[in-house]
Amino acid sequence: MDTIVELQRQLVEYTTSLYNEGFLDDQFNQLQQLQDESNPDFVVEVVSLFFEDSERLLNELANSLEQQSLDFKRVDAHVHQLKGSSSRCLKCLQHVKHEYSLVKSKLETLFKLEQQFLAAGGTIPMP
Repeated sequence: MDTIVELQRQLVEYTTSLYNEGFLDDQFNQLQQLQDESNPDFVVEVVSLFFEDSERLLNELANSLEQQSLDFKRVDAHVHQLKGSSSRCLKCLQHVKHEYSLVKSKLETLFKLEQQFLAAGGTIPMP
C-alpha cells in the first residue's frame, strides 16, 4: 500500500510541475477526458502519434535546410512564413528540436509514472 501512495505522490507532483512549467495545459485535460475504459491508452497513443509526426517533420525541415540550394516553398509547407538566412533557420530548428526533445522526455516520464501507479493497483481519476 505504501508503494501506491508513494507512486501517487510522485505522479501528482510531476503532473503539477508539468502544468506549472507549461508542458501541459487545458488541451491535455481535454485529451484525457476523451480517454475511457474502452480505450485506456488513448492519450498515450495520441501523444505517440504526435511524436512520430513531429520527428518526421523535424527531419524533413533539417534535410530541407541542409540543402545547398534551399527550396523555400518546401520549407514553407512545414512552417508558416519562414524568414531569415539559412544559418538563422538552422539555429531556430535546433531550438525547436531541443524543445521537442524536452516535451517528449517529460511526457514519456509522466506516462511511465502513470503505468507504474496503475500496475501497483492505483486508479487515475478523470480531470
